[in-house]
Amino acid sequence: MKSKGSFCLNVIFCTMMAVSLSLPFSQKSSAFTEQVIQRGATGDDVIELQARLQYNGYYNGKIDGVYGWATYWAVRNFQDRFGLKETDGLVGPKTKQHLVNTTKYYSAYVHEQIRKGNKFTHYGSIPLKYQTKPSKEVQQQARKRAEARQRQQAAPKQYAAQKQQQKQAAPAPKQAAPKQQKKQAAPKKYDAAAANMPGGFSSNDINLLAKAVYGEARGEPYDGQVAVAAVILNRINSPIFPDSVAGVIFEPLAFTSVADGQIYMTPDKTAKKAVLDAINGWDPSENALYYFNPDTATSPWIWGRPQIKRIGKHIFCE
Repeated sequence: MKSKGSFCLNVIFCTMMAVSLSLPFSQKSSAFTEQVIQRGATGDDVIELQARLQYNGYYNGKIDGVYGWATYWAVRNFQDRFGLKETDGLVGPKTKQHLVNTTKYYSAYVHEQIRKGNKFTHYGSIPLKYQTKPSKEVQQQARKRAEARQRQQAAPKQYAAQKQQQKQAAPAPKQAAPKQQKKQAAPKKYDAAAANMPGGFSSNDINLLAKAVYGEARGEPYDGQVAVAAVILNRINSPIFPDSVAGVIFEPLAFTSVADGQIYMTPDKTAKKAVLDAINGWDPSENALYYFNPDTATSPWIWGRPQIKRIGKHIFCE
């Protein structure tokens, strides 16, 4: 018969073994410290915050331990979604506890990927071994989209080349008499502004941009309207999109206002002013190429884009 002391030692030993086996997956072993995490913070707490927000799909940026704008808006969206009173981007006890209760954090795995310099997506529904690079299917889809865009870009350029050849072959038009020139209407305000615009945007370009902004973002904060215009300009400057205003705006499935006909509405002065501010270099979107309304967006693809910030009802993405 075993002694009482021997029995106690066995109980203690078994308890220690159970605890040690559970440590790698324990939430408490890698939970946050007591500090309130806010924008500008750095360190392990921010790494855990970003990883947990990636686990449940709210953060899609790089896990780098720096609390920037992308992390801020992921926190805000998470807090708003779960009705937390902490909705100012400050990660206090309630937000931390809700994250701990609803997510897992594989600390060793996350820190290993950071040391290796890997950019990864730490979703709970995806096996860890597949999280360091896109799948072959995703890469193939990206290549197909790029090839389709190239074909779309080639057609307008061929048409423009033909028009240029016809123009060169046609006889030169006669110059108007001085009297006729005096009778011409003075250029509109935005025509005059267009002459000095970066990239040489025409009055037609500006009007079309204003229609897109009005159709996509009327009622949004002013900086949100400028941000929508900036996204269109960013796409024009990107090699993966058409290189003209019309090409970007009328690209198939690119903008809701084109699909539902709101692109043909008459824009207001605010939309035109937002376009001019964007052309003159203001980009509240911070170089975004995409944006979406989280209340209406259903595409998993757009939700998977790295988020930069939120302005009004729109989330702007890389």
